[in-house]
Amino acid sequence: MTTTLILLVLLAAVMHASWNALVKSGGAPEFAIAAYRGAGIILLVALPFVPVPAVESWWFIFASVVVHNLYYFTLAKSYRSGDLSQVYPLFRGLAPVLVAVGAWIFIGEKLTAGGVAGIALISAGLMSLALFGRRRGQLTSQALGWGVITSVFIAMYTVIDGYGGRQSGNVLSYILWLFTFEAVPIVIWLLFTQRQAWFDYLKASSGTIVIGAVISSAAYALVIYAMSLGAIAMVSSLRETSVIFAALIGALFLKEPFGKQRVLAASLVALGIVLLKSIA
Repeated sequence: MTTTLILLVLLAAVMHASWNALVKSGGAPEFAIAAYRGAGIILLVALPFVPVPAVESWWFIFASVVVHNLYYFTLAKSYRSGDLSQVYPLFRGLAPVLVAVGAWIFIGEKLTAGGVAGIALISAGLMSLALFGRRRGQLTSQALGWGVITSVFIAMYTVIDGYGGRQSGNVLSYILWLFTFEAVPIVIWLLFTQRQAWFDYLKASSGTIVIGAVISSAAYALVIYAMSLGAIAMVSSLRETSVIFAALIGALFLKEPFGKQRVLAASLVALGIVLLKSIA
């Protein structure tokens, strides 16, 4: 992986950590997620200026829409059943390993020994934070279950979009069409089930919604772009360093202790990144 590509994915990781913190802190995960994704409908105005994705990629777009909406559901359940410091490292730490396996099985993407070692170090560092969370406060079986399910959906949509973007003929077109359709199911579900409560949330949180929508969309757009150029598994593992950035944000801006466990986790992640860079 080139230095530029690594920096783009790390930027996406910072953005991802930021919008997930907004979702968790808002007190209504489903409403926040739907609001952020619903803003993607604005992208309709940009569609006439990009070519239509290749026919081969439409199956991936529709599959991604389904998996993403299942992911949003389990993500909200995870945040309702466990602390951010527990469930976030859990599903983000496990996902890169699942992505590597999925990319190998379904699209034949093989990694070098250095790539496997780099991904393993990054995942080990991130998962150690989840284990640390268990020592500070018991991770319930419900939170563990939702966290594992969420990691499976993360791996699924990552492999789908990584390969779908490559098949589209124009990765920007793939991104815009995906983001446009992605919002439809969750928005319709809330309109039929919790319309008034969601409208009240939209009125009360308009400023946060704009920020969250921009950050979340830009973060994943960068990831899809990066996966069109580099190995899906390696891009995924770098993206999940958002866990470390979330810890840094907490330490710098929220005065949370960083602690020895986070130092160890950050060191393992940094070593993993060095390994990935060395095999570029």
